[in-house]
Order: sequence, then C-alpha cells, then structure tokens
Amino acid sequence: MIKMIEKGKISAFQMAIILYATVLATSILIVPSLTSKFAGRDLWLSPVWASPIGFFTVYVVTRLHKLYPGETIIQYCQHILGPFPGKVIGFLYLIALVHFSGIILREYAEFVASSFLIKTPMAVVIGCLTFVCASTVRGGLEVIGRSAQVFSGLFVFPLLLMILLLLPEWKISNLFPVLEHGIMPSIRGAATPQAWFSQSFLLTFFLPFVTDRVKVRKYGYATVFAILLTLVITDLTALFVFGRITPMLVYPVMNVASYVSIADFLEHLESVVMAVWVVGIFVKVNAFYYALVLGTAQWLNLSDYRPLVLPYGFIMTLFSFWSLPSLQAVAHILERVIPFYGTLFFTLIPSCLLLIALVKNKRRKRKMENQTTSVREET
Repeated sequence: MIKMIEKGKISAFQMAIILYATVLATSILIVPSLTSKFAGRDLWLSPVWASPIGFFTVYVVTRLHKLYPGETIIQYCQHILGPFPGKVIGFLYLIALVHFSGIILREYAEFVASSFLIKTPMAVVIGCLTFVCASTVRGGLEVIGRSAQVFSGLFVFPLLLMILLLLPEWKISNLFPVLEHGIMPSIRGAATPQAWFSQSFLLTFFLPFVTDRVKVRKYGYATVFAILLTLVITDLTALFVFGRITPMLVYPVMNVASYVSIADFLEHLESVVMAVWVVGIFVKVNAFYYALVLGTAQWLNLSDYRPLVLPYGFIMTLFSFWSLPSLQAVAHILERVIPFYGTLFFTLIPSCLLLIALVKNKRRKRKMENQTTSVREET
C-alpha cells in the first residue's frame, strides 16, 4: 500500500513551491537563449504560447488523481491499461526519469564548472550535489517540502533584486517592433519552454500526500501562472539589456547580472545568479530524484523506497556523463529533443491515460445502469 512507502505529508503551498522551483531552476538561465534563436525580439511572447501546456498538464494530472486518489501514475496506469501494459508504461517512465535526472545534473555541472569552479572536476561537482540531494530524499517528502519552503526566499528574492537593480540599464526600444516577422517565430520559440511547463506532470508523485487536496488544482494553476510571469519578466530583462545579441549568449541572465553597478559598490552580481541556480537545482533534483525512487518502489511493490536512494544516485551520475558527453550535446538535446521527448512523457501519455480512463468509467457506469434496470424489470 502507498501509506507504507511514504508516511510524510506536505501542504498544497509546499507542493506549489516545489513545482515553481522545479520548472524555473533550469529554464531561467537556458530558455531565453534557446527561445530567442527562433523568436528574436519576440522571445518574451514564447512563454505565453507555451503556458497552456502547463495549465493543461495540471488539469490532466489532477483529474487522474481524482479518479485514482492515493495513487501515482506508476500505479494507476496498471488499472487503466491492465497489469502488463501498465507495467511496461511504468518502466518507460522510470527510464525517462533517470534520463531527465542525468540531464539536469549535467546542466548544473556545465554551468558551475564553466562559470565558477573552472578547475574542479565535473564528477566532483555532480557527486556533491547528488550526495546532498540523496540525503534530503532519504529523509522523506516532508524534508523535501520544508527545505523547498525554507529556500524559496533565496530563490525568488535575489532574482527580483537583480531585476530591480537593472532598471537603469533597460532600453525599452529593444522591444520594438513587436511581431516584426509575424506571430510564427514566437510560436516556434515556444517549443522549448513548453517542455519545461509540461514538467508540472511531477505533481502526480506528490498529490497522494497533500493534506489540503481541495486546493491542489487552484495552487497548480497559480504556480503555472507565476512561472509564466517570471519567464516573461526574465526574457524582457535580457531583451532590454542585450537586444539582438541575446541569441548569441549561452546564459543571458548570467551575463545580465554583470551589468549591475550601483555607486561603484554593488557590482557584478554573478554570485546572485549562482545562488538562484544552486537553490533551484537542489529543489529540482530532489523532485525528480524522489519521483524516481518512489515510482520504482511502487513498480516493484516494495514497502520502502529508501534502500533505492543511494543506488539511484550512482545511476543518475553515470547517466549525466553517458548520455551527454559535452556542452554541445547538452545544448542540442535541450533545443531539439527535450521539446518532444518531455511533452510526450509529461503531457501526451497522461492525456491518453485520462481519455482511456474516462471511457472505461463511462462504460462501467452504463453497464451498472443496465444491470440495475434488468434487475428492476425481473422483480
């Protein structure tokens, strides 16, 4: 039973904080550059076109949770598809979660090693983060929720402070003309951020343990809107400072921070971006890590997921090197593969499961009504 695996509980607010940091942790630094390659100066519109995927994913996941309360997708896909097909789909999800975790760790290591810890071996950078996250995940969901709540201020406040300090550097003229080449470039640019919005799917692994479930969908929608607002503001900030050269930068927000200069005293806030990145990545890795070990325990019908934490930490570290040999490979998979790969697993498959579940429930109700009618006619 699911209660034997996880006894901890989190609030809907803590769930929202985990989701907010999980989606934004990597998208803040990477998405503006990837989006601007297609959308140009209209990059700030791309998150707007991509956000419906996030709202729709939240709806699908919460609707499935309502049909199968107390279960995650690893469990209820077996009820929907049958034991064997459900096990196959569950196994594919576990492989995908391992792969995504490896990608996230490699993104983190590439940024830290190239920007700050230049002489530190990448294996050390990844290993340290994995060990800290393993300790958190082993502590349970309540530890993950409380740590995310404690660190949320360190994630949001420095980012807002940096944007406010950059106001004197803004050149609003970089925004115009809006939609110079029509709407299609900004829609093409939405392919990348939609993959991040679809990561709202991870709610499926937290919903069974949320105390105030009535507020879950409302908090989910509010979180997606907050993510949209943050991405738009971040994109606009990069556009106002750099203009047309934004696509040439790998980490536009990182470069933006170097422009802060207040009275020759407060300058070069790259460390602020570093703090936001590390805190956000910590929460994101915890979320994927927890989903992976919990899902595996449920797939194997284990009573505890904690023995899986350290072995999976080693596997995730290996995947971060095997699947992504270089920074160019990271950029390629984020730009060309993740928009389809992530949307497939995080939005399309759950949508198909919901559709099948609704059809099966409708047939079951119709069959029960027919049986009831036949019994009444016989009596």
